[in-house]
Amino acid sequence: MFTRHHGIWPQSLPKTMTLPKTSVYTNLAISAERYPDHTAIIYYDTRITYRELFAEVEALAGYLHEKGVKKGDRVLLYMQNSPQYVIGYYAILRANAAVIPVNPMNRSAELEHYISDTDSRVCLAGQELTGFIAPLLETTHLEHIVVAAYSSYVRGETDLSLPAEVSAPAAPLSTPGLDSWDEVIKAGRVPGEHTAGPDDLAVIPYSSGTTGAPKGCIHTHRSVMATAVHRAFWNLSTADTVQLSTLPFFHVTGMTGSMNSPIYSGSTSVIMTRWDRTTASKLIERYKVTGWTNIVTMAVDFLSNPDLDKFDISSLNTIGGGGAAMPEAIAAKLKKLTGLDYIEGYGLSETMAATHINPTEAPKAQCLGIPVFDVDSRIVDVETLKELGPGEVGEIVSNGPQVTQGYWNRPMETEAAFIELDGKRFFRTGDLAYYDEEGYFFMVDRLKRMINASGFKVWPSEVESLMYRHPAIHECCIISAPHEKRGETVKACVVLGPDAEGTVSEADIIAWCKNEMSAYKVPEIVEFVAELPKSPTGKVMWRALQEQEWAAEA
Repeated sequence: MFTRHHGIWPQSLPKTMTLPKTSVYTNLAISAERYPDHTAIIYYDTRITYRELFAEVEALAGYLHEKGVKKGDRVLLYMQNSPQYVIGYYAILRANAAVIPVNPMNRSAELEHYISDTDSRVCLAGQELTGFIAPLLETTHLEHIVVAAYSSYVRGETDLSLPAEVSAPAAPLSTPGLDSWDEVIKAGRVPGEHTAGPDDLAVIPYSSGTTGAPKGCIHTHRSVMATAVHRAFWNLSTADTVQLSTLPFFHVTGMTGSMNSPIYSGSTSVIMTRWDRTTASKLIERYKVTGWTNIVTMAVDFLSNPDLDKFDISSLNTIGGGGAAMPEAIAAKLKKLTGLDYIEGYGLSETMAATHINPTEAPKAQCLGIPVFDVDSRIVDVETLKELGPGEVGEIVSNGPQVTQGYWNRPMETEAAFIELDGKRFFRTGDLAYYDEEGYFFMVDRLKRMINASGFKVWPSEVESLMYRHPAIHECCIISAPHEKRGETVKACVVLGPDAEGTVSEADIIAWCKNEMSAYKVPEIVEFVAELPKSPTGKVMWRALQEQEWAAEA
């Protein structure tokens, strides 16, 4: 067991933690019993109590049971941050099924993969996304889509700037297979018995892989419960904690830090559907927000607001996140403005968010943190898998209660993702790092081929597989390119087919990509090349292109 960090472990916290042997859904049921009239959600000035939240979860779970959703079935959750997302997530768990959180930036071609891979027959979708998912009722085995208009939950006057998706009224539904969210809740169906336990399937977040198609990370109620509970205790959260929820709930960090953990504590979540730094400032001041989990680029934008000094944000007592290392200058600005350190952490979809977090009383800058409760993390040599010591760079491997069981329907990739050390199963993260003498971990590089654009992980092979659908593209290779604000961005090196030369422009390729894939995956740069460098075996030498791109910038 790695214990080097125990010397700087937070004095107020135990080093090990016994987790509840219940489902994640029961956290909501217990909080609703304890704090029925306490505010669970604030959504653009509309308050929803725990009693109201629980009742709507029950009604939606009743609908799912009526539609034949059984224990272990998978249900797509395809919408932006909203009260409906929280209700949908917990209703799926209440129905003893598993949540398939889908990035709302995904489009039809990507959705097809999630539906076929998980055999999902029901989807809960935001109204603005219906056009991408509804056509799949005819071409896949998807049978039912519950359509939610976010405006239904803005029930009073507000002076806040509403995103277009939130202000849009509910549109009439005429396509067979589409059901109105409001009508489903109003029907008040009663679900069957809740039987899911800690070892049952709960959530399958998708992590893009090097094979080109995203792969599902199998999480039981136990692993989802682990990070929810860990987060609450690490931040000393109570029912009086008020969390600003700006990170997307489909992502494990937002799911854990801004939804599951507050519900476990009986806390209040102030939910934003779209990021807006001025609205965030108003909400912090108006509702005395105490905690905010974000990504570094969001914090940078917030602190760059020239009008920030017009708002009272003194209620904040914890702010942190990850996605990239926090620049020292920005961290210093935050410290000067609020007296707070930016608390960085580290985790993956495979670990349901954090395995490492900086101790709040002794954080280090641009540092992943220390292993949290019951997490055993080591650094091993990438080739020999021999355990390394302080200051030696190798791959992070982790064992802990939040680690995935493996990849959905991918036994070979599951086997390759784990090693055994000291009789325990460790997950290979693919991230290169080292730890110092005190046990703090520091990122060095990524072993896997991945582009990190403002905290969004882009896997080149997935983008390539989508781009090959374009009839004009003969070959393509996706690499990263330096970017002033995002750190790095997506670049496509493209070989056009002979009939397309001179008739298709770089702008045409980018425009096509915008319609076919998530916005953060779209190549910002397209370069036409005569040929791609290849190895003697015919493999595209992407690393050579990558090094050439960054060397040119240097």
